[in-house]
Amino acid sequence: MINFEEMGFTPRILKAIQELGFEHPMPVQKKVIPLMLGNESDIIALAQTGTGKTAAFGLPLVQATDTEINNTQALVLCPTRELCIQITGDLTDYARYTGKLRILAIYGGASIDNQIRGLKKGAHIIVATPGRLIDLIDRRAAKLSDVSTVILDEADEMLNMGFLDSINEILEEIPEGRRTLLFSATMSSEIASIARKYMNNPAEITIGTKNSSAENVSHIYYLVHAKDKYKVLKRIADFEPDIYAIVFCRTRKETQEVASKLINDGYNADALHGDLSQAQRDAVMQKFRLRNLQLLVATDVAARGLDVDDLTHVINFSLPDDTEIYTHRCGRTGRAGKTGISISLVHLREKQNLQKIERLVKKPFKAIPIPTGSEICGKQLFNWVNKLETVATDHPEIEKFLPEIKSKLSGLDREELLKRVVSLEFDRFLDDYRHGEDLIDPVPEKDHSFRKSGRKGTREQYTGNYKRLFINLGKSDGFYPEQLIELVNVNTKGRKIPIGKIDLLKTFSFFEVEAGHADDLIGALNNAKFLNRRVAVEIAQEKTDRSGRSEYPGKKPAKWSKRKPEKRRWREVQRTF
Repeated sequence: MINFEEMGFTPRILKAIQELGFEHPMPVQKKVIPLMLGNESDIIALAQTGTGKTAAFGLPLVQATDTEINNTQALVLCPTRELCIQITGDLTDYARYTGKLRILAIYGGASIDNQIRGLKKGAHIIVATPGRLIDLIDRRAAKLSDVSTVILDEADEMLNMGFLDSINEILEEIPEGRRTLLFSATMSSEIASIARKYMNNPAEITIGTKNSSAENVSHIYYLVHAKDKYKVLKRIADFEPDIYAIVFCRTRKETQEVASKLINDGYNADALHGDLSQAQRDAVMQKFRLRNLQLLVATDVAARGLDVDDLTHVINFSLPDDTEIYTHRCGRTGRAGKTGISISLVHLREKQNLQKIERLVKKPFKAIPIPTGSEICGKQLFNWVNKLETVATDHPEIEKFLPEIKSKLSGLDREELLKRVVSLEFDRFLDDYRHGEDLIDPVPEKDHSFRKSGRKGTREQYTGNYKRLFINLGKSDGFYPEQLIELVNVNTKGRKIPIGKIDLLKTFSFFEVEAGHADDLIGALNNAKFLNRRVAVEIAQEKTDRSGRSEYPGKKPAKWSKRKPEKRRWREVQRTF
């Protein structure tokens, strides 16, 4: 395996590499560095964010720059202020033992006067965003006539942000004999056009597959009702207690709404979008880098340039309109050899868009069921227990209170004490899911098209192979999904009965069960007891319209008892079904 010592770096550069903790070159570094040190050819490198691109071009660039020449010799163009600052910091680290190498960051949102003064002092390497550099060129402060190396980093992002004209204008200011390196995650037609116009027979390097997502990223999705997206997002966050993720939304409004809901519900979250001032953006991004936030809700544009290596998940709250943007999103996790997960919340109208993305990244997306309340509670409880096992207890301040605490709790045995401690920690959280309804996947797409066509059919045709049952127990009886499942399990020992959607009402409820088990379950539950009350279960009747006619022709509502209380109750069933 080739190492940095064999690549031809000077002892000063190798010393910086060693101090930075770089052990072995990453794939993009193995291919780019020898070309940059060994010849003068142009280079196109297609690689995802987080694959080590900055070191791939930065280390040889620092070594090749002559500090005895007091002119700008290299220009690095990048799409955002944040990425500009990050690249400048990395190049400064690489150059810590190279003497008087001057590297200047030029970007919007900072004092242009300070940047002009920095240019007058002389900068060997300029790292810049296109808009601010154009401004400084127009003021005759930035002179690029001696630039011999131009690097376009995240070129596809710059084009997505509308910088094509600015890039063309900047490249026209640089002599034709320059060397050009282009780094991009995807190879679009616009990127190919720049290569044809400004590059001379470039060597092309591809890490992974063109237009593919990061190799270490798993792609999964939840099929959800549009109205349930936020509920599912909460379940994902609760099911992954150590989650550290960016949640991508399509618009600024949606971003702020989702972030506000998460904050109000007690999550460590915040929003990042274009309506924030630069100071607000910096504050949010710093909190996220320090992991004071677990969830950053962001638009694609606002998240560009945010460099975080340890993301566990990327969550697509809304799928992007441009399928190539997906590769940028998921490329933010699974970086530096680590694994990551890209989760998409997909409603039925987005299934076609999802299939386009699957073709683009050339990877299958796995559909997984939405976590149930029981699964989430278990995951959270065991995560809390793991923390309890490892918590530090060497606090002398506590010792003086222990005798009184022991005296107060002496009447509780171990099991009762555990129950109370767990209940105190999870009381609100457990109530949310213990008494809440589990979410199920929407009706299959083919059944939705059946519904929209106006053709008629039975309830079973609308919900797949499930039947809807009525049970004479409701919330006023202390009857919740947990109690329903327990009732089914107790009375159907040894059998697994698939339960679908559960609708809880005040004095009665509905639930769905796989059609093949419906008759057996009705027989098992009828005459069973729940808190000394006799249970009654039967097939739910069709919903009726205001005239009392069934919405599904061919079936008449079953006759009910003529006793008035029961008749009123049946009318209530019809109204709520």
